[in-house]
Amino acid sequence: MEITILGIESSCDDTSAAVLRGTTLLSSVIASQEVHRKYGGVIPELASRAHQQNIVPVVDTALKEAGVTVDKIDAIAFTRGPGLLGSLLVGTSFAKGLSIAGNIPMVEVNHLHGHILSHFVDLPDRQLPHPDYPFLCLLVSGGHTQIVRVDSPFEMKIVGTTIDDAAGEALDKCAKVMGLPYPGGPVIDRLAKEGDPDAFHFAKPHVSGFDYSFSGLKTSFLYTLRDMMAENPDFIELNKCSLCASLLHTVVDILVDKLIRASKESGITDIAIGGGVSANSVLRNRIADEGRRRGWRTFIPELKFTTDNAAMIAVAGYYKYKHGELSSLDVAPVARYEEML
Repeated sequence: MEITILGIESSCDDTSAAVLRGTTLLSSVIASQEVHRKYGGVIPELASRAHQQNIVPVVDTALKEAGVTVDKIDAIAFTRGPGLLGSLLVGTSFAKGLSIAGNIPMVEVNHLHGHILSHFVDLPDRQLPHPDYPFLCLLVSGGHTQIVRVDSPFEMKIVGTTIDDAAGEALDKCAKVMGLPYPGGPVIDRLAKEGDPDAFHFAKPHVSGFDYSFSGLKTSFLYTLRDMMAENPDFIELNKCSLCASLLHTVVDILVDKLIRASKESGITDIAIGGGVSANSVLRNRIADEGRRRGWRTFIPELKFTTDNAAMIAVAGYYKYKHGELSSLDVAPVARYEEML
């Protein structure tokens, strides 16, 4: 009998629950929080309150869509961190309550490991392609930018990471300066399709090794806007699409250049991407192009597995459960990645 896992994800502003049987996805439900748009970013207190309102109906819907009752669940996988502490506390507390009520084991999951292992979720109608170990994963989100070497579901090593802003964070900040709505990354992606990526040139960092930096790019972008708007107050409106295209292609160049170097040095040619920014069309196309050019096997997640979702938490929990890594009831959520090490 295959293991049935209930996954719960509440690290930021999406409340999500999913049910997996083995690695096959039976249901996935996400409640997004629109309240943050008018503030131009996620407000932690509002996020945790919304999670409290959403968690019960989201889990109930996921179980019903999967056709699974609570007594048939073998384990509850939940996001322990990193993320917003109040939001994580809601998911962790719910998992504890359900665990006690149903006498169901709990499995804590690192949110970032979930993004990486999302490549091992299968759909009911087909098995998706999976990378072989070891593989490199470019993990790109609003809060994290990393190259991770993955030797197994339990052995992961950060090869390179950002020393300041994450890629998604830089895009969101630049979008806000241009007056674009939050979240800015998807809006930049959409507008960039109509712009000229060679219209503007922004600074690229010179950071040793495989680490990233995006603060210089962000500063270069802001200085360009300042100088150009001094000459023409309508500069942003007249050049919005090309600004987005040039900015986005620069970010992707920075990301992929280090990934190419990491692949060459390690000899690893199974290359995956994950995280919210992996939904970006320019990055997805560039990874696919580089794969064809360099003989990589590339693994680009379906769009529904790029954003925060409980399916990735469930599959990470599946491997930990099989490995006997269970969580105790005194576990506490943590906000920072370093606290999970």
